[in-house]
Amino acid sequence: MAKFLIADDHPLFREALAGALQQRFSPLELVQSDSLDSTLACMQQHDDLDLVLLDLHMPGSGDLYGLIRVRQDFPMVPVAVISGSENPQVVAKVMSFGALGFIPKSSSSEQIAGAINAILEGDNWVPEALQGEIQYIDDQNRELAAKVAELTPQQYKVLCFIHNGLLNKQIGYELGITEATVKAHVTAIFRKLDVYSRTQAVLLAEKLQLEPPQSPVSQD
Repeated sequence: MAKFLIADDHPLFREALAGALQQRFSPLELVQSDSLDSTLACMQQHDDLDLVLLDLHMPGSGDLYGLIRVRQDFPMVPVAVISGSENPQVVAKVMSFGALGFIPKSSSSEQIAGAINAILEGDNWVPEALQGEIQYIDDQNRELAAKVAELTPQQYKVLCFIHNGLLNKQIGYELGITEATVKAHVTAIFRKLDVYSRTQAVLLAEKLQLEPPQSPVSQD
């Protein structure tokens, strides 16, 4: 029996995708999550997953952080990004950061099933129309992704706020933590990213196109 995780924050899309997959794969067990935190918890609980179908913009995921974190924490589990975007640059980054496939949400159930079958057989899959447009990123950016994967979710949120120009006091207010805790997070971020200033951290964040956190505030 195959076992898939659908990780997406839109219930209607999860239900529609689940129904399509149940018709195409039998027997099939499906589990679902709606945020990065619940996805990581679900993957920890279900250690026999055959595939994760991952949305890029769930709460807590930002831009590419969710994919980077999932690949870092569970390197043996195949991941296919399923997204509303069909931007070749996004596809290139997704594939370079460890996804085995990129499936547009506009795909038919037949196309989705074909993509999943290819991935389960060990192949990479992207839409045929995009294959000639993808330029994979260089080793320097992959090394940066590995550094970002070392950040905790709370540290990632702090990095996003630094990227948005917030001061430590403002970040503490947004996250409901003390300014001293923010400073500790900033120190850890600098060490993990191998930078020495907020400006350098912002420049690295921009290379990954990090976005502000979307999830409700949670404290460490």
